[in-house]
Amino acid sequence: MSTPDELDSPPSDAISSLRFSPSNTLLAVASWDRSVSVYQRTPDTPSQPFAFSSTRIQCRAPVLDIAWGADDSTLYSVGLDHDVRSINLETQEQTILSTHEAACNKVAYSAEHGVVLSTSWDSTFHVYNTSTNQFLRVRLPAKPFALGLTATRAIIAMAERKIFVYDLQALRMLVDQAGRTANGTGPNHDVTEIVPWQQRESSLKFMTRALACMPDGEGFATSSIEGRVGVEWLEAGEQGKTYAFKCHRQTTTAAVGTDEGEEEEQREVDVVYPVNALAFHPLHGTFATGGGDGVVCVWDAQTKRRVRQYPKLAASVAAMDFSSDGKFLAIGVSPGFEDGKEDEEVDAGNVSVVVRELGENEAKGKPAK
Repeated sequence: MSTPDELDSPPSDAISSLRFSPSNTLLAVASWDRSVSVYQRTPDTPSQPFAFSSTRIQCRAPVLDIAWGADDSTLYSVGLDHDVRSINLETQEQTILSTHEAACNKVAYSAEHGVVLSTSWDSTFHVYNTSTNQFLRVRLPAKPFALGLTATRAIIAMAERKIFVYDLQALRMLVDQAGRTANGTGPNHDVTEIVPWQQRESSLKFMTRALACMPDGEGFATSSIEGRVGVEWLEAGEQGKTYAFKCHRQTTTAAVGTDEGEEEEQREVDVVYPVNALAFHPLHGTFATGGGDGVVCVWDAQTKRRVRQYPKLAASVAAMDFSSDGKFLAIGVSPGFEDGKEDEEVDAGNVSVVVRELGENEAKGKPAK
């Protein structure tokens, strides 16, 4: 099994997102400390595969998500300042692409279509064409929680168990026809109503925490605050394969009250942790889950079996990403709400970025029983 490497110079506050660059030589980490930190591949140092590059970009507000652009020189970021930004890593210059009316929580880039998608708590998403600098503002029926892209689809999970699937080519065409140029001076109020390619109800009953798409684009996985993961397929003929399962739960002993005057009993109870992070392995099609229990597990979506469970980390798993060559798994570790200290400042000593260099078959699926 691989051994984890904890990177030097982590952010000073909770980690919100981390992403490998298209070449897999850089790892960007977004944080609530208003920064985006960049770590660089160090192939000559096998014991430390990535090291801090001395690049830490300061933003106006806590950064909630990031995405790489077409190459290693461009990052897109969103956060509590309502702006969708493009960051030039060579100059560290930041450009506002569009502005939402509330905090932006998710961003993704489609290399196939050259568009940036961002979602916001104002119940809209923006589609930005990187070649024309035009964007479209699209209304959503509920507050968005998670966003994922395949080569052809955009999937948005929302409150009220709503999941909308959009065709990326159609979105690109709409931007070209009806988009406006962003000027970065404030909220852009024109809202477009679009009928999605597909509407569906989530297989999970509680609030969605994360969403990740299968590498082949055939389906996706979602996770919830209730320690469950749902695996779903997009095409109507495949939707019968949809399933959900429990995970990231621990059995512990707790005192349970009885009738007045009687002593409390010690009983076994299930402690349920949110599944905060999901990531699919790009080659094997297995996926990793990261929970509030500080545990990372790898699962086979096809055979419905757990492939591996890694040793518990020091705090909650906040974010994860596989490199596109499948050799590395990056894990953002931060104290979460599970410890009951949500009103306290995050202890920077408990924030870490862990990178696992994976063995050749470490994330490979298991045959069905």
